[in-house]
Amino acid sequence: MTRIVAVTACATGIAHTHMAAEALAETARRMGHDIRIERRGSGGVENALTAAEIADADIVLLATDIGIDEAAFAGKPVHRATTSDAVRHTGAVLRAALSQVETRPDAAPQTAPETAPPSAPPAASRAATRVVAITSCPTGIAHTFMAADALKKASAARGWDIAVETQGSVGSQNTLDDDQIAAADLVVIAADTHVDDSRFTGKKVYKTSVGAAVKGAAKVLDEAAANGAVLGGTPGSAGLASQVAEAKAKRSAGRSGPYMHLLTGVSYMLPLVVAGGLLIALSFVFGITAFEQEGTLAAALMAIGGGGAFALMVPVLAGFIAYSIADRPGLTPGLIGGMLAVNLQAGFLGGIVAGFLAGYVALWLRDNIKLPQTLEGLKPVLILPLLSTLITGLVMVYIVGEPVAAILAAMTAFLQSLGTANAVLLGLVLGGMMAVDMGGPINKAAYTFSVGLLTSDTYAPMAATMAAGMTPPLGLALAAWIAKNRFTREEREASGAAAVLGLSFITEGAIPFAAKDPARVIPSIVVGSAVTGALSMYLGCKLVAPHGGIFVLAIPNAVTNIAGYAMAIAIGTVITTGLLMVLKKPLPDAETGLNEGKGAVPAE
Repeated sequence: MTRIVAVTACATGIAHTHMAAEALAETARRMGHDIRIERRGSGGVENALTAAEIADADIVLLATDIGIDEAAFAGKPVHRATTSDAVRHTGAVLRAALSQVETRPDAAPQTAPETAPPSAPPAASRAATRVVAITSCPTGIAHTFMAADALKKASAARGWDIAVETQGSVGSQNTLDDDQIAAADLVVIAADTHVDDSRFTGKKVYKTSVGAAVKGAAKVLDEAAANGAVLGGTPGSAGLASQVAEAKAKRSAGRSGPYMHLLTGVSYMLPLVVAGGLLIALSFVFGITAFEQEGTLAAALMAIGGGGAFALMVPVLAGFIAYSIADRPGLTPGLIGGMLAVNLQAGFLGGIVAGFLAGYVALWLRDNIKLPQTLEGLKPVLILPLLSTLITGLVMVYIVGEPVAAILAAMTAFLQSLGTANAVLLGLVLGGMMAVDMGGPINKAAYTFSVGLLTSDTYAPMAATMAAGMTPPLGLALAAWIAKNRFTREEREASGAAAVLGLSFITEGAIPFAAKDPARVIPSIVVGSAVTGALSMYLGCKLVAPHGGIFVLAIPNAVTNIAGYAMAIAIGTVITTGLLMVLKKPLPDAETGLNEGKGAVPAE
């Protein structure tokens, strides 16, 4: 017979406190176990547990909806449940508690069990001893943490190590690190919302609902061990694409602070910019001013692209900068701050300011507002959104909005009135920045600057930036095809992939080449990109879409002066190739692999 001590306590201390106590007492008696229950109700503590009763207990069962002092139970195994579960699923709650202790030798057989005892875990289950898990429910309040607790207890009962990341309404807590994920034998995702599983590629992953983890964590672990599937194959496949992906991953891992938050906002904004820009370009197919006639397809395309997608660009930028800083609590004030930036004509600069302001305000409020546990549910759905939005909004309206709007207006007027010489200089600088670190901070600074200007109807810098970002991989690919004895066999094999990446405006395709010979490759691609950017500005090229590479050229009116644009890219590519042929020296035959199975090939 197992000796159980229990405490029941609900938020009001009236109905559920006593209903849970009665249900637990009756079910435990029928199961043949001894139970003593302390009730903490609105009238105070009833049937208070003594120190001797606690000392003699095999298990402590806390059926509570509020926080209680657990110091008296130190050293005892504790099982936690809600009063609602204790009332509705009494047998399951007691069995879960009893699974944490060895039953005494004189234990009586359980009578009328509600369900058959669970079968022993399969061999695969016993082998998987290291588990990482994520729990997340739509509201991010109760079930997220109940599921996490249930998984921890079920894992502890079978001697498994587990780390659980909770993605709740106040953001991610106990975030899993790379070492924990790498060491894990099993990944459990118990969520009713979307959870990014890209971190677990190559791992055995089992997905279920958060409710299943709350009601039957042990069963979830058994099914995970038996039925989990390896996610997305094995990472680290060979080839240029994997090298580029690895380089991107290393750079992403190294990002931190404001730079990381800004790029997070830009990454979420980009699909809106691409979709909106291309829809606007399609509206021009019917004539540059065709959209002004109501009821036409051109007007509809302009309404979708300009009135819809472009109108959301700045709010989404601000919202996800704030989200990167403060997680979910930052999203609401960030989106609203970004919309205020639009209304105040502060544009993308105002959106950036609003995003950082909202994020750090929400973060401070989240970490510094302390509430009783009974009121914690109000914090993410009422208190944080209200206060963070109020503070962000007032600062934007009374302090930030007008000065930033004035700065943006002055910058836009300056860029649109640039003379030829100044335009060429700007293109030269932006082009060089795109190639100098191939997707790094300098590259992203030039790109973000150009994308932001799209909100102010300034399209020439975007054209220069994209053209300059295409030439490094294209120039390297062409050089590898022409001057074969200056590149290794692996580099020549990768040149085809590099060309595709270049045509797609993925500058990172040049990284593997530059990493092997930076002193010769980087100066070559910087000069080629700088010339491309300068030529694009000189020829008056404009681009309404911020991505897509050469494939954007097929869309009518997406690019102004398409012939000049293609010429700028071609000239930059040829310059890059020529410099590489001059600066890079012929490699030994053993590295190039050119003379295998045939006579020597004269040096070029």
